[in-house]
Amino acid sequence: MSPPPLGAFASSYAGRDPAAVRKRIEAMEHLLEGLFTVPVLNRKIGLDVILDLIPIGGDAIGAAMGAWMVWEARNLGMSKLQMARMFGNVGIDFLLGIIPVVGAVPDFLFRSNTRNLKIIKRHLDKHHPSTAIING
Repeated sequence: MSPPPLGAFASSYAGRDPAAVRKRIEAMEHLLEGLFTVPVLNRKIGLDVILDLIPIGGDAIGAAMGAWMVWEARNLGMSKLQMARMFGNVGIDFLLGIIPVVGAVPDFLFRSNTRNLKIIKRHLDKHHPSTAIING
């Protein structure tokens, strides 16, 4: 059995339909929060923590990537209150991350993108139940 053509893979992530948005947001959250597992701690880290090692600019890039998730939430028609809460999570993450040297530690513990993904998933499960993914 051969894998699906690249076009089919790309088209499942493209578009403004809720299922495509869900896939993109989940992929971004994985990139930012869960790329690698720290062996001794058995805890996942992602690009968000790694970017904290770059002074100020890395935090700005991480915040911009987190803000993109909020932009996608806006495309889903989420409420202003939900989006404000999500921007608050991104802002807290940014402020914690700009602390020199030790900024990566709070970012390791406060996972704004994972929190925002949970908010978005709750919205999708309520308003677009056909996008729900059942994990076995």
